[in-house]
Amino acid sequence: MKKTTEIVVCCLLMLCLVGCENSTTNNVKIDYGTSAIYTKEDMDSAIDQIKETFKSFEGCELHSLSYSSDDVCLDEEIIAWMNDLESANDNKQVFTQCIMFNSSFRSPEKGGGAWNPNEEYTWSWWLARSEGGEWKLMTYGY
Repeated sequence: MKKTTEIVVCCLLMLCLVGCENSTTNNVKIDYGTSAIYTKEDMDSAIDQIKETFKSFEGCELHSLSYSSDDVCLDEEIIAWMNDLESANDNKQVFTQCIMFNSSFRSPEKGGGAWNPNEEYTWSWWLARSEGGEWKLMTYGY
């Protein structure tokens, strides 16, 4: 019985330690706003890309994502910027659509790397695609 208890305690400690190192995208508050150009499915596809990248932010916790606005996404200068970013990386895809989400997330309690300890950050996430294609995360940050 004592050995079983020790094994269970060790397993629980390991789970706690693993949980501390990973980023979390659970319980993210999503604000889809109002859009005449993108469906919820379009937005969810972009959000999936953001969440996938966010998983690499060790120890961070994603709190919210909110759609910017149709005005931002229809701005021809922004779409040109997305295409400039694409060509700067020697890629040939031409984008016709972009989408931007604002996010709020907390850094690890003890900080580390570029993170200040236990601080709330607000970042923008820019994605682009060709008409109806797959979203590509182009840039993110302050």
